[in-house]
Amino acid sequence: MGFILIYSIAAANIMERRGITIKNPRPMWKIYRVISSHLGWVRSVAVDPSNTWFCTGSTDRSIKIWDLASGRLKLTLTGHVEQVRGLAVSNKHTYMFSAGDDKQVKCWDLQQNKVIRSYHGHLSGVYCLALHPTIDILFTGGGDSVCRVWDIRSKTQIYALSGHDNAVCSVLTRPMDPQVVTGSCDSTIKFWDLRYGKPMTTLTHHKKSVRAMVQHPKEDYSFASASSDNVKKFKLPKGEFLHNMISQHKTIINAMAVNDEGLLVTGGDNGSLWFSDWASGRNIQQAQTIVQPGSWDSEAGIYALTYDVTGTRLISCEADKTIKMWKQS
Repeated sequence: MGFILIYSIAAANIMERRGITIKNPRPMWKIYRVISSHLGWVRSVAVDPSNTWFCTGSTDRSIKIWDLASGRLKLTLTGHVEQVRGLAVSNKHTYMFSAGDDKQVKCWDLQQNKVIRSYHGHLSGVYCLALHPTIDILFTGGGDSVCRVWDIRSKTQIYALSGHDNAVCSVLTRPMDPQVVTGSCDSTIKFWDLRYGKPMTTLTHHKKSVRAMVQHPKEDYSFASASSDNVKKFKLPKGEFLHNMISQHKTIINAMAVNDEGLLVTGGDNGSLWFSDWASGRNIQQAQTIVQPGSWDSEAGIYALTYDVTGTRLISCEADKTIKMWKQS
């Protein structure tokens, strides 16, 4: 034992003299809880800004609200007649918004646990939605290739942002221009001028559908977009291409999330999770979700991802009808 200790110290001294820094490896992210209650694929997720609960939407047409600390089911909401593809929770009101394949966009009052407004206008299923960070505006994108802009309170459609040639799969919003960015199955990303409802810039770097986009919660000057070819990072506000983040994630990427510490996670159709450094794009960890007993191997797909407000817990929504919660070991 003494020889090993002396050898280790000597080796460390040699490495230090050569300018080699020894770093402790990052803790690995692992599943610590599996939640089973939905009767279909789990397609969407959102966390309450108070970080006490989260909600999920499924192909079983229900929305379920869960206690974040315990994973206990608190409430089941029904009202959609097709799968629920998108969810968002307001940080200013007691409202939750949902969107589904039934062309419906709904506003739920969580004090009454019922729908108080519906937003009508989409001609096909609604695949994504996002709330503006500072004003009472909702953005929804769908199979009709349009991103629609809604006044939350009056239900008025402010704009129909037209220009994509295929479904709008993903949308993100910002407090400054471009205030809305859309990703489409036509493989393009568009920046929109919210004052006039017109496109500002079109990015054509991807070759496949742009199914997910994410912006660092503490940085306003870059965002990442995901397609089955790779994950790319762009500069804001003009959209200059910065670099590829991940080029070996050989699957359709449906979801992304990033926390305050700059840990980007991507989830794919094959059940793989890649954890990467936001700044460099360097892959840190690869994990594989475990399909639950009774499910097919093909039901390993990950459809939605989000960190909690603290960034220390990760929630994945999956094709085996489960919600999995991850944390660092």
